[in-house]
Amino acid sequence: MNKKKRLQIFERLRAANPQPTTELVFNSPFELLISVMLSAQATDISVNKATAKLYPVANTPETIHALGVDKLKSYIKTIGLFNTKAENVIKTCRILIDQHHSQVPEDREALEALPGVGRKTANVILNTAFRHPTMAVDTHIFRVANRIGLAPGKNVLEVEKNLLKHVPKEFLLDAHHWLILHGRYTCIARKPRCESCLIADLCEYSDKS
Repeated sequence: MNKKKRLQIFERLRAANPQPTTELVFNSPFELLISVMLSAQATDISVNKATAKLYPVANTPETIHALGVDKLKSYIKTIGLFNTKAENVIKTCRILIDQHHSQVPEDREALEALPGVGRKTANVILNTAFRHPTMAVDTHIFRVANRIGLAPGKNVLEVEKNLLKHVPKEFLLDAHHWLILHGRYTCIARKPRCESCLIADLCEYSDKS
């Protein structure tokens, strides 16, 4: 895909949604961190339902840590893998209290050192909470980048690097959100909705419907 097409793709996505953001509901970098940790292999809707009950009761490292694993589980038991996630969240709260003055670190290495936080989650936090031009490649972005020819790659790291290289700089801060939403609602896995796609004429997918 050439530079002109990439530019047009993001111009259209921006025109349709000038201020994209995550569909997770949060009010602080800490709430975002916990919500992203809970969202692994789960929907944002299911996470938002659980955190709508959890955050009014506990939304700081101290208050969530004070709940303990079992009490936390009672709030998040509707989310997949809740047992492991509860343990990771409690451990993460302890580290934030002990090592980071109860603040979410604005640093990739420190984020990835937290239990249950990998590169993708760290990228979401850096981008959404701290506005770093990072690219968190989930299944939606991986599919879209490969399918439309935007930034093909064999694995998520390759796609991440190619996106950072090829997405025009002015769009980098928000590209992550536009691509996730495009993959979630238009360029869906089984049968992409090409007939209602903003960028169908720019897309290089060979099997367009």
